Amino acid sequence: MADDATTDEATTDDPGDRRGDELGFATDGRRVDAAEFAAINARHWDDLAEAHDRGTGRFYDTDALIRGENPLWRVEREGLALGAPDGLDGLDVLHLQCHLAADAIHFARQGARVTGLDASLVALERAAARAERCGVDVRWVRADASSPPHDLDGGFDLVWATIGVTGWAHDLDRWTAACARLLRPGGRLVLIDVHPLYGMFATVTPPVADFPYGGGTVLAFDEGGSYDDPDAPVEATEAAVAAWDVGQHVAAAVRAGLTIEHLAEHTASEHDPRGMLTPEADGSCRLRLGPGQPPVPLLFTLVARR
Repeated sequence: MADDATTDEATTDDPGDRRGDELGFATDGRRVDAAEFAAINARHWDDLAEAHDRGTGRFYDTDALIRGENPLWRVEREGLALGAPDGLDGLDVLHLQCHLAADAIHFARQGARVTGLDASLVALERAAARAERCGVDVRWVRADASSPPHDLDGGFDLVWATIGVTGWAHDLDRWTAACARLLRPGGRLVLIDVHPLYGMFATVTPPVADFPYGGGTVLAFDEGGSYDDPDAPVEATEAAVAAWDVGQHVAAAVRAGLTIEHLAEHTASEHDPRGMLTPEADGSCRLRLGPGQPPVPLLFTLVARR
């Protein structure tokens, strides 16, 4: 049966580790520091976990998970093959920012020893219940992804982080350095995320951009619903996300001492992570900025080895 105990670790860091106390402004115009943004986002993700666990949206089908269906998107399956080319059996795997942890449960079924880490206690409680229903063992750790407990250092063959991940890291160097120290020598980070170009757009038809491509800018939002269900009952609607471009992800990995093994941008996906696209005739979603225009990237994959 699943181990539903969580390790609740402190999420504060040494002052010298911070990017700076003043990160940006809340939606009411107040200057907000790193600690307050972390608290704002934690409340938001607690509410999202409650909403997503109902399984009424696009992505969180508990019944399908219990039946043993593979929850990974095609691009994730391809990334996993690069991160664990010999399979998962016997590997130590960390599912970072695991939320409801479908991937962690799937990995445990493949024979991996799996840890799920998330900042939301509600998400971990819901994930543990799902794992128990699926009959697998997963270790749960509550912590900020940028500040995992040091007893996890060097403990993993694979750190897995997908999709909708690094926008919640307000210091990308800290986030990537944390991933590096979690890996044992030869271990790999597989990061698959929404491409920052797609992340710029508030609407696609017509194309309206309201978010920067990169630069680390932290912006606060106050919006109802979620990416899973625009009508989801979410009370803590305020959240703060950062804009990181592809080059910044690569540079952060190099600064963390990782070796880039694979970098790819994906112009097609069978799922739309943001819910703004209509699948084309072949069933794949593509982002086109005008009729007849070639598609631009939706997702990107970065695989790096310690």
